[in-house]
Amino acid sequence: MQAISVKTDRRRQDRLQAVLPVRVRGTDASGASFEELAHTLDLTPTGARLGAIRHELKALDTLTIFYRQRRMEFRVVWTKLLEGRREYQVGLQAFSQEKEPWGMSLFNSSAQGAIRASVISGAV
Repeated sequence: MQAISVKTDRRRQDRLQAVLPVRVRGTDASGASFEELAHTLDLTPTGARLGAIRHELKALDTLTIFYRQRRMEFRVVWTKLLEGRREYQVGLQAFSQEKEPWGMSLFNSSAQGAIRASVISGAV
């Protein structure tokens, strides 16, 4: 018997793969305050996915993300412990929707290729 798979797309917005260094400040699952360096994995106009988080977080926790001279507030939507590592990936949703929260126009379709190239090369 052949299995039929139905792909459901839960994404509300396109993601842009971008590895940007960030500083993360918040309170972990045990209630302890922390501040650490991490990086984005991908971005949307209203959220981000972070990697290299070394503190256990809970959904609905609040994090402050610092990128260059920007300070942004996010809510934790989900966390995932990476197998064999003491590191989490974290899905975030922004509290406010800014026009260019990361200092660049992420989803202008005509400029998206150029942005990807500049993010990958570190020119941003």
